[in-house]
Amino acid sequence: MLGVLAAGGTVAALSASLLSPQAAPAETTAPPAGAAIEVATVNGSGCPAGTAGVTVSGRDSFTVTYDDYLVQVGPVATPTEFRKNCQISLEIAVPAGYTYAISGVQNRGYAYLQSGASALQQTTYYIQGSAGTVTTSQEFDGPYRSSWSSTDSLGSDELVWAPCGQRRNLNINTELRVYSGSSSRDAVSFMAMRSTSTAGSSFDIVWKQC
Repeated sequence: MLGVLAAGGTVAALSASLLSPQAAPAETTAPPAGAAIEVATVNGSGCPAGTAGVTVSGRDSFTVTYDDYLVQVGPVATPTEFRKNCQISLEIAVPAGYTYAISGVQNRGYAYLQSGASALQQTTYYIQGSAGTVTTSQEFDGPYRSSWSSTDSLGSDELVWAPCGQRRNLNINTELRVYSGSSSRDAVSFMAMRSTSTAGSSFDIVWKQC
């Protein structure tokens, strides 16, 4: 099952539409020779050009760091600053006879929420052209002034596999939202997923033979 861990947060929604385009392969294998992960595009209001970086760790994981991924409400915030997203598209080189899936993701950041305010962190990932989509979301309620983290781990029966014999991009969309709720209109609340030694998003990839 998918699991969510947070410091003081509460789970708002957790859903997975796992319509794999074909039967899952028989067993997990080590990353095959010739497999490679390359970044195709990174864009969105939460990761403008030059503010996000992607580090690929071999053939089974990668990490995204952010310099300007922050949502806020309050007297200095513009009407659109309560919500931001970051869309990442990865080109996965898949050797013949293999397929891949996302097996886990961890997001980290910091939240400063006034009493009555709330925030939402959501992650969606899917294979280009596939019906299978995984979405996880988590809510935080104020008062909250602390670092936060969320960890999602998929079981073997929940993985969305790329179609065998086809090269499809892996698309990942993260989103942050913050709401003033019943807090004072003059109060500032924010949520960030910004680059520190511990902030950002980490993703794990597993491989199987077709």
